[in-house]
Amino acid sequence: MKQVVQNYRSGELAVLDVPVPACKPGGVLVRSLYSLISTGTELMKVSEARLSLLGKARARPDQVRKLRDAVASQGVAAAYQKAMGKLDSYTPLGYSLCGVVTEVGAGAEQFAVGQFVAAAGNEFALHAEVNWVPTNLCVPLPDGVAPEHAAFATVGAIAMHGVRRAEPALGETACVIGLGLIGQLVVRLLLAGGVQVVGIDTVPARCREAEKAGALACAGPDDAGLDAVEAALHARTGGLGADCVLLAAGGSSNGPVETAARLARDRARVVDIGKTHLDLPWNAYYDKELDVRFSRSYGPGRYDARYELEGIDYPAGYVRWTERRNLGCFLDLLANGSVDVASLISGIHPVTDAVDVYERLSGGDLSGVGFLFSYPRPPDDDERPAPAAHAPAPSRTEPRTEPPAATGAEPRAATRAAGGPVRLGFIGAGNYATSMLLPHLADDPGTDLVSVATTTSLSGVNAQRAFGFTTVSTDVGSVLDDDTLDAVVIVTRHHTHARFVCRALERGHAVFVEKPLALTKEELDTILGTVVDTGNDRLMVGFNRRFAPLFAPLRDAFRDRRGPLTARYLVNAGPLAAGSWYLNEGLEGSRFTGEGGHFVDTVSALAGQDPVEVFAAGGGADLHVTLRYPDGSVGTISYVTTGCPRFPKETLDVHADGRTARLDDFRRTTVWSGRARRVKRSLTGPDKGQQAQLARFVEAVRAGAPMPVELGSLIATTAATLAATTSLATRRPVGL
Repeated sequence: MKQVVQNYRSGELAVLDVPVPACKPGGVLVRSLYSLISTGTELMKVSEARLSLLGKARARPDQVRKLRDAVASQGVAAAYQKAMGKLDSYTPLGYSLCGVVTEVGAGAEQFAVGQFVAAAGNEFALHAEVNWVPTNLCVPLPDGVAPEHAAFATVGAIAMHGVRRAEPALGETACVIGLGLIGQLVVRLLLAGGVQVVGIDTVPARCREAEKAGALACAGPDDAGLDAVEAALHARTGGLGADCVLLAAGGSSNGPVETAARLARDRARVVDIGKTHLDLPWNAYYDKELDVRFSRSYGPGRYDARYELEGIDYPAGYVRWTERRNLGCFLDLLANGSVDVASLISGIHPVTDAVDVYERLSGGDLSGVGFLFSYPRPPDDDERPAPAAHAPAPSRTEPRTEPPAATGAEPRAATRAAGGPVRLGFIGAGNYATSMLLPHLADDPGTDLVSVATTTSLSGVNAQRAFGFTTVSTDVGSVLDDDTLDAVVIVTRHHTHARFVCRALERGHAVFVEKPLALTKEELDTILGTVVDTGNDRLMVGFNRRFAPLFAPLRDAFRDRRGPLTARYLVNAGPLAAGSWYLNEGLEGSRFTGEGGHFVDTVSALAGQDPVEVFAAGGGADLHVTLRYPDGSVGTISYVTTGCPRFPKETLDVHADGRTARLDDFRRTTVWSGRARRVKRSLTGPDKGQQAQLARFVEAVRAGAPMPVELGSLIATTAATLAATTSLATRRPVGL
């Protein structure tokens, strides 16, 4: 299918052929009929992408701060590679469309195939022939609404939420500053609510369009224009001024907020809808005691993953107008004729002409505020991937608690051409995979990156472009069921790991899965049962720290110890960003369940044994886990989220037999023994062993040799990680 994209590093615009997305639970597949170009938001994004790196940094200081923190924690080289990889990839455009439902996912049965819908979201309602849209960002069309008009629903919801934030009352007067697409819709919504409107814009044609819709007076922001608007406003209000001012203007000028203060009445409401420069003139705003408010996108629910992705609605008694209800309300206003958008349509162009349309809009060759892309008829049904990625993991009635003995099963390597490269398939190509795994494998002449399957169409295409995959798909089955592969690498969200591992083992693949292996004891038992039933135990989990170059001297210092060791592992994990999928513990498990296996495995590799008892204590997201080993060794892991982000993430101290060693964030290892002190440093920044681990895994697959870490150890580490949660809940040690 066709999709409109842009490379944020180079500024290149393109219409790509990408896979049709799979239909996931909680949403529907929508075949686009029309999608609306946001001439404000999208053109700003297009313009930013064409800036130099310095210009991008100035435009996005928030991203500069993130990069600075990444350098502090990951080192210059790793942070630079990750940032450039993210910049030099295609990103989608679009967020407002109308289309037809072609497939309904589980939990979205309120929709039906063939139903006309309006869809929203800059991750979902894209300029693409087919999109997967979650239920709370999708609304059925009322009778009588033309699809090209319904494509305005998202920007209509943005304008509507801005109007609601202004709280206009019947008979009041409003001033709209900025009469682009959002501003024009704001004018129409205010008029529909019985509010008298004046407007300000630099483009005369936009002023005339607002006046045609019913505005009292509209003019430019020059002295003469402001005088005329102010005179009309005062004539209608008896000299009071506007009851509310809505800012729908962008740019770097402070003129809009100064104009707002001039035209507003005493104690008026000023609402920022667009990305307006807000250097508030203190005296003017203080003298009138103006109430400054912000309007966040489509309304309540925006940026809340539980609302948008999981479909958990807010009760109307508490939140009357959510983003979905705003979408529906705007469509209702179109249906009953209270709001008209036909006059705002300045042009309809086929999506294949998207690059030319953006160029002409950026250059000023196209005038107007409302431009639509139209789409061809849908592809044949057999071009869509079967939704096989959501089958549940095999269930078992009897749990397995012991790792299986060696099975002697024929390794997949035996089916590969002698001396040929190891053929790999990837499931998932997110930030971690593309920054920490794929660069090493792409540089290895002994591997062949055959196929990649991703949730979103564009992430797979980006991975193919960057790392040379032969095929790309949104169907997980295209990788799992490919018998020509030697191994499958699973780098997806935590709740999918056990399911995909079982399916890959059943197909006879060698499997590399990122941590965690499982989120529950039941999932772990299912994996063990699959190993027993299939005879395939060729499994590796991404516990990479034991392969780190600076871990070797630490381990060597205690390899010949006579007594037990004591290890203290401090993990300065830091807080999660708002909206992180890690926060969804009900689906993805706790943070320690997801990440703690790294640290358990590292301590166990030092001790040379698996733990026999786990005890955990803590509060909130902070957790202190004590591991006891058969020889009396003890390891304590302090997983802390409340520390300073500038402090190193990981510090490991080890003591035994009169020796002490410290591993400082994989940058330096120091060993004290008697009067001697030995220090080894990394000259290239932290190296946590991903490259070495992958090399060992690939070599094991190539040679048909045992996996680099015994299956029993992987199971024991996962069981210990899960036991920490049990111990925390029961306040008792858990034996393993």
